[in-house]
Parts: sequence; C-alpha cells; structure tokens
Amino acid sequence: MAYRIINKRRHMGLQQLSSFAETGRTFLGPVKSSKFITDEECHESVLISSTVRLLQSLDLTSAVGQLLNEAVEAHNNTYRTGTSTLLFLVGAWSSAAEECLHLGVPISLIVSVMSEGLNSCIEEVVSLQVPIYNVFDHIDSTKTFSGLETFSVSLCPFLQIPSDTSLKQKEHDLKDVACQPLTIYSLSGRPVKSPTLFRSQSNNEIDKNTSQNPQTLKNSLLADTHCRKSILVYSRHFNRTGNNQWISKPDGFLEQHDAATPRTYRCNDLVELEVGLSHGDPSSMKLVAEAIRLQYRNTSMRQGSCTMPFMFDISRIFTCCLSGLPETFSCVCPGYITAVSISSTALIKELQNQLIRVVLIEGDLTENYHHLGFSKSTNIKTVLESIKFQQDSSEELWANCVLQVLIKFNVNLVLAQGNVSEHLIEKCTQSKRLVIGSVNSNVMQAFAEASGAVQVAYITQVNENCVGNGVCVTFWRSISMDVIDSSNRIAIMLKTEGINLATVVLTSLVTAQMQIKEDRFWTCAYRLYYSLRDQKVFLGGGAVEFLCLSHLQILAEQALNKGNQTCSGWLHNSSSWLTSSLALYRPTVLKCLANGWHKYLSTLICNTASCSSEFEASVFIQHHLQNATNSGSLSTYILNEYSKLNSGIFNSGSSSKLEQIPRVYDVVITKTEAWRRALDLVFLVLQTDSEIITGLGHTQINSQETEGFLFL
Repeated sequence: MAYRIINKRRHMGLQQLSSFAETGRTFLGPVKSSKFITDEECHESVLISSTVRLLQSLDLTSAVGQLLNEAVEAHNNTYRTGTSTLLFLVGAWSSAAEECLHLGVPISLIVSVMSEGLNSCIEEVVSLQVPIYNVFDHIDSTKTFSGLETFSVSLCPFLQIPSDTSLKQKEHDLKDVACQPLTIYSLSGRPVKSPTLFRSQSNNEIDKNTSQNPQTLKNSLLADTHCRKSILVYSRHFNRTGNNQWISKPDGFLEQHDAATPRTYRCNDLVELEVGLSHGDPSSMKLVAEAIRLQYRNTSMRQGSCTMPFMFDISRIFTCCLSGLPETFSCVCPGYITAVSISSTALIKELQNQLIRVVLIEGDLTENYHHLGFSKSTNIKTVLESIKFQQDSSEELWANCVLQVLIKFNVNLVLAQGNVSEHLIEKCTQSKRLVIGSVNSNVMQAFAEASGAVQVAYITQVNENCVGNGVCVTFWRSISMDVIDSSNRIAIMLKTEGINLATVVLTSLVTAQMQIKEDRFWTCAYRLYYSLRDQKVFLGGGAVEFLCLSHLQILAEQALNKGNQTCSGWLHNSSSWLTSSLALYRPTVLKCLANGWHKYLSTLICNTASCSSEFEASVFIQHHLQNATNSGSLSTYILNEYSKLNSGIFNSGSSSKLEQIPRVYDVVITKTEAWRRALDLVFLVLQTDSEIITGLGHTQINSQETEGFLFL
C-alpha cells in the first residue's frame, strides 16, 4: 500500500489526509476490490472491503490520522454507509485546499467559498430527489425481490461509456468496453450479464400526463411499477408558464424549461426501492427484504384491525454469524438465534419440547458485578484475601445462591446483557438450566415485552412478577449436527408468541469473509431504513455528483465574469478590498472544489470498468459537462439522459432488456452528511496546519491576510 511523499515545506496535514484517502479508492462505487492488510510484526493478514475496516487496520497514530478515523467512525456509527464517499472527498478536497493555498488564496476565503459552494450544491441536488410513497401497500403481492436478484451494477446512463462517439481513442477498444456488460454473480453462483438501465415512455404518454392536475403532480416522482416508465410531472423548482422558456434562478443562471421534459420521478414500489439501493449486493439486500417482510407480517398480526402505518424498525433486526457453513444456509428467521457451546446440545434437547420461564439480567451475571454508580463501602476489609480456597468457596457459595433462586421460581432460561460466570454456566447446565450472556439490549426488551418478564440488575432482585413465561428453545435447524460452526458452536432459536424480533443468519465457508458479509448486510439494511424514514432518495449512479460538478463550474464561470468587472476598478476604493478579493478568488476556489467532484466521478467510472483509465473517464465526463451546460438546464439534462430509449451514447445492451433493470438510488441524508463531514474535516486540518506554520490563531491569520491585501 503506497503513500504519497510528504513535502514538509507545505501543509503536512492536508497531504496526510490525501495520502490516507488514496488507500480507499478501490472501495468507491458498487464494484469494490477487497484488500489484504498484513501486520508487519506478526505477519497475520486480514481481508477487508470497507473504509471503516481499512482505517481500523492502519497505523493512524498521527493527529491527522486520528481525526480522520474519528470522523469516519462517527459517520459509520450513525448511518453505516457513505464512509467511502466521505474518505474519498476528504482526500480530493484536501488536494483542492492545498492547490488554493499554492495559488495564494487566503485561508478565510478558502473556507468561506468552499462552504458556500457545497451549500449551493446541496440546494441544487434537491431537484434529483425521488419521493417515496406507499411502498408497503403491495408488500404482500407476488412480486418479490428474489425475482430481481440477478440485476446488474450500473452507473447513471450519462456516466456509462458511449458506443459511438468521437471521444474514442481507438474505436474498437471503446466499443468493446461499451458493448461488454458487467458481470455479477447471482445467489446460485452463476455469472449473469447485465442489460442496461432505463426506458422512457412514448411521447403520447408524456402528452397525456402533462394534462394532469399540477397540484396533484407537484413534488411527485411518478413511476409505473409494472412497466417502469418515466412519467412527466411538475416540480416545485420550476414555474411553468409556457411550453419552452427560460427561468431565472437566484444565482443568476438561466434554466430552460421544456414542457416535454420529465422533471422528477416517484417510487411507490418496495421491490424497486430495494433493488435500487442494493448497489451491486443483491444477496445482502435479499436478506434485508425478507427481514422487513417478516417484520411487516408480525406487526400486522399484533395490530389486527388497527390501521397504524407500518414503520421499519431496524432495532429489532439482528445478525448471527456462523462460519464454516455453506452460504446457502443464510436465511431470516423469527425470534432470536444465537450460538452456544456444543456441550449444551443435550440440554437443548431436554428443553425444546416445552414452554419455559425466563429471567432477564440487564448487567453482568458474575459474583463481583455492581451496577453503574455503585459506591463500595470504605470501612470493610477482606481478611485472608490471598487464600485461593476462600475465593473458590466464595464463588461456589454465590453460584449456589443463584441456582437456588432459579429453582425457587422454576426458571430454565437466563438471558444476561453482560458477561456470565463460566462456573455458573456449568452448574446451571448440570441442573438443566440454560444461561446465555452478551445479549443485545433490544433483544432483552423484545423478550420482556413478549413474555412479561421484568429486567433486573441482580439475581437477588428476582421475584414472581419479574419472571417471564412461554419461551420456546429449539435448534435452529432440525438436524443440529449439520450446523456446527468452525468454533464448535451450535445455533439455537429462542422465541415466544408475539415477539417482535427477526434474526438474519449469515453463513460462509470462509471465516475471513464473515465480517465482510455482516458489514454489507448492515450497509444495505441502513440504506433502506434511512430511505424509508426520510421518504426520499436520490437518483444514484453518479447523477448527483455530476450535477454538483456542473453546477460549480457554471458558478465559477459566472464569478469569473463578474469578478473581471468588479476588479477593474477595485483599487479606487480601498475599503472594498475584501469584496474585491472575494470576487477575485471565488472562481479559483470553486474550480478547485469542482475538481474534487471530477476526481470522484472519474474514479467511480474506472472502478466499475466503464473506462480503462482516468484520463479516458475525464474526457468522457468533460464531454457531458459541455452538453449539460449547453442544454441550459442541468437537472433537465440529467433526467433526460435517464429517460432516453435505445441511446447508443448512454446505454448498452438490447432495448428488450431495459425494463428488467430499475433505477439506482442513493440515500439522501447519508450522502449529504458525508459531504459536510468531509469538508469540515478538511477545514479543521487546514486551519490547524496554518496555526502551526504561522504560530498564529485563526483571528490573527485573518488580520495578517488583511494587512497583506492593504499593502497590495
């Protein structure tokens, strides 16, 4: 893994950020390349395919490395997706800030203009948001995710390589790239070639749809769930007064409004949403789809005739990882599935044909456990503490006390949120009582709700009112010996009537892949969760980033034209030096910020094998940037490219297969927050670097810059 050479004469923090970001380039986009990280001391290797695991495996002892790791961890702990975008943009915008410094742009202006540019982009991409409506209305229909699991990984149409264009270096080379679809593997392991992405509706249908009530169509994104045709609706971003006109926007840029142009789409199909958010990982999203349908059925059974809207509760979804088992064993089951020692097999057989009582311990189940905030008395001394016999006797007495409580209330199952004494587990197993530790707090709450149990901190607090009833313990599969994992553990299932809990069992013959499979599952789950929670998604595949790039370049050109007029007479009024300097440097900073999006798109295209080199991708992007600018409306241009039919420039494959591939979607909140976190981190390192180099605080730096401008 190569790092950049750090130039100590320049801002080392920004260079270090760029260097760290380079290590995660291959994780950007749906086609990820795994990495082996090798420890130089013990020569052990770990297989990773995510930004979070990468940073956890690297030596990030420097201050910049720790800041980067904290930013990525914070984002991942909240959203569980978008960290690859965050890491890449940290590197791209660090290079942009460094370039601005090299060109002599003051730090205060870099921060101001970059912040302004990003905020403008976030406002601009609202036009590419896709509202989500009533996706659970047809959840019980025969249409399932399984029927669409062999879809391909695609970029948005205008980021795919053209099959006939003057941009080709060699005609036959680019034609091979354009006509050769990507290959993925279905759950059966068979390679599946990808058809292309979208088809549009006919002009007659568009004309018909334009006659609909504008109020009904406002803010909608209408897509037929059966034929998947793009349908024209009105958008709140445009004021419609004619068939074809120019509309002035606040930033001064004129957008052409064409009556026959589709503005937005709408998603009201859960399967389409799931496929669009899978991002090249159909096997993980299929498990998420099964989990959400199981939760929907359980919720419907509990509510009965109540018509409360269903909300996907991700806190009631759990994973159980079993290595050494075939991947075909992966599934979703109701209740709680966990792995216990194989020595408990006889006990499980004894308990599986009966309904048992349960006790829930919300802390550790050990002799010396005390709840948080416990204050030990200072006037108590232990005599003969070093004698091993007394220690053994003390633990034995405690274990016997616990066992007596369980016998008294006829309890055969104990679930503890924390650690459990091994000695106690052995004694309880001999007494035909099962004790399980390290149980998630949400699992404890689910069993408390379904069984009537009350969680207690200490076993001595247990009384009849705290004990739950009606819990069933059984093996996960009927033939228990077939599901012993590589750690000699066996999977069991705990459930009770009405429990709102689902466990996703993840299996793999390769132990090194288990962490990757679990990470990918949760990534898909949280994509779907945040999309359903916010009721909106972005058109994906690079469309949003392309709009940001186009928008910033137009803003830079406008600022350049305006700046030339302003700077022609700024020396006559020295009090306006700040305004004049802002006008002077704004185009430079905006172009540097836009270069970050350009690098992002180039890398995305290369990672998906749409281009053989970043230069080829850059030329291809530039071609579409010119087309988008000439179109007069950036968002309209992007939506048009999504809705084109049989376009040799933007699509590959046969048109008969277009309807098989739905759109690609991105999560709104995770993407925009990744942008903000990336830029905030760059600003933090930029200003800290400057204080170290100059020995001055930020206010003093601004004052020094002021003096420099006045001198000029």
